[in-house]
Amino acid sequence: MTFLLAAVFGLIIGAALGLLGAGGSILAIPALVYGVGLPLSAAIPTSLLVVAVSAAGGLVARWRSKVIRWPVALVFAAASVPAAFGGTALGKLLPDRWLLVAFAVLMAVVAIRMLTGTPERDGACRTGGGKVNWRSCLPKALGVGAVVGVLTGLFGVGGGFVIVPALTMLLGLTAPEAVATSLVVIVLTSLGGLGAHAAAVPNLNYGIALVFAGIALLASLLAGRLGNRLPARTVRRAFAYVVLTVATGVAAAAVFAPAALHGG
Repeated sequence: MTFLLAAVFGLIIGAALGLLGAGGSILAIPALVYGVGLPLSAAIPTSLLVVAVSAAGGLVARWRSKVIRWPVALVFAAASVPAAFGGTALGKLLPDRWLLVAFAVLMAVVAIRMLTGTPERDGACRTGGGKVNWRSCLPKALGVGAVVGVLTGLFGVGGGFVIVPALTMLLGLTAPEAVATSLVVIVLTSLGGLGAHAAAVPNLNYGIALVFAGIALLASLLAGRLGNRLPARTVRRAFAYVVLTVATGVAAAAVFAPAALHGG
């Protein structure tokens, strides 16, 4: 029954990933905890595996497009991967119920950003010749990378909802460049976070994790094709309202029904 639930919720999360891209995996933790019945300690690394596999699938699709900016990706990853270990360590210090309350707040922030649709601006770090002024913007890039890493290790999210705006507004990458480059950072950071959590959860059920991740990947690839035919704004707004509703439920359940966090 657990594997069936993992497949069903993997299908749902994969469809969200395919339709939305950045932010689509935000429902993975609630699905794993309250849907599949995993304890939070196992749900976070399972979510990281789903994020890593899904991002890798998207990266393969963009490999030949030559829009990946490898130097930028490696700068972000240089900060985000070590920070993922820090986020993992921080998560161990927090009670599960308050960690989920904080995650619900993060979900609300992501949903609000989807609803407001912050417009892209020219990169603040671009020089007149179109290059990146690393001397002034390297600290900012490393800072954003560190924030992404902490969020990844702490909550099991990919952080694309932070990386993509940073790449466009800070470094001036085009939308295709930002999405493709962010996938590199997400894969590396998620694998780093997964390694940190796997060491702390040696009995992680990789069977459930692989079923969830595999179904999510297939669903994301199929939904990605369908997403091109649907109005992007309408899909994002509908998903944002779903995320806000789930965030409210997660916060309420974490506060009033903490026993559910230990799995069932």
